[in-house]
Amino acid sequence: MKTFGLALLICVAWTSACSALQTVASPAGARLILADWQDPASLPPRFRNHCAYDRLSSRYYCSDHCGPEYQFYYCKKESFGCCRINYGYCDWKGLLRCAP
Repeated sequence: MKTFGLALLICVAWTSACSALQTVASPAGARLILADWQDPASLPPRFRNHCAYDRLSSRYYCSDHCGPEYQFYYCKKESFGCCRINYGYCDWKGLLRCAP
């Protein structure tokens, strides 16, 4: 039994000691925007309407006429829109993407 406990402890220590994923460098001059984590105050003023508090993520969000259960996401002037709450994000090119 002691051997099993020791082996389990070594296995847990070995798997938790692995390094984190490498950081991916953004293209020169690109700014990473985590659209899902944007505060309503960071949205352009014309999109700051129909705001509410999401209890699951403990954050405020705005829906801007998207409908219930949807959040408005803003990446840049050319890329913005609606996705389900907490499923939208901006890719490295600054385009809005909705996760499934």
